[in-house]
Amino acid sequence: MDKETFINTVRGQLIVSCQALPDEPLHGARIMAKMALAAKIGGAVAIRANGPDDIHAIKAETGLPLIGLYKDGDEGVYITPTTRHVRQISEAGADVIAFDATPRPRADGETTADLIQAIHEGGRLALADVSTLDEGLRAQDEGADFVAPTLSGYTAYSPQQDAPDFTLLRALIDALQVPIIAEGRIHTPAQARQALDYGALTVVVGSAITRPRTITASFVEGITQKSTKI
Repeated sequence: MDKETFINTVRGQLIVSCQALPDEPLHGARIMAKMALAAKIGGAVAIRANGPDDIHAIKAETGLPLIGLYKDGDEGVYITPTTRHVRQISEAGADVIAFDATPRPRADGETTADLIQAIHEGGRLALADVSTLDEGLRAQDEGADFVAPTLSGYTAYSPQQDAPDFTLLRALIDALQVPIIAEGRIHTPAQARQALDYGALTVVVGSAITRPRTITASFVEGITQKSTKI
């Protein structure tokens, strides 16, 4: 899928992130494919998914454009950390490949520029997940097709908060020429609408839609807090 077609498909629409960790009951390509199908029926125009197996299964089940990534580990740079991971998810059918674009050390000594080059050599589009404006600017200079504030709150030097980092989102939209994809702790339809109103190309929502364990825990926490009603 070329960049213009992807942009026209997702502009002003919802992308749903369908991911489940290995310790979660919904983990597995077959289940994630059905989750993605449910998202498609609900109106999602694209899917974000993790790992070759899930990507292949979701593409076959839904036919929707897909942002692929490969999580390897759970700390540091673990979102598509190397060109080896890039090649695997490219071969699985991802249209756009998301990767950690922070300056933190990564395996094999590769750089974000190396990953972007590998993504483009495979005929895919590059989505830089960043945590600061400087990271977004650098990713754009290195050739990223899209930038998202996905990693705000996941680096020690970015704001640690439960809400979306709209400050970073707006800064990226104002400063960059490439399209900005809103992603990161978007919990409500109102927040999604707000991101689009700021000028984001599209919005990605994950846990608030596809993580029953997380959703349930938030309700349990809410109802077990002491009431402030007099």
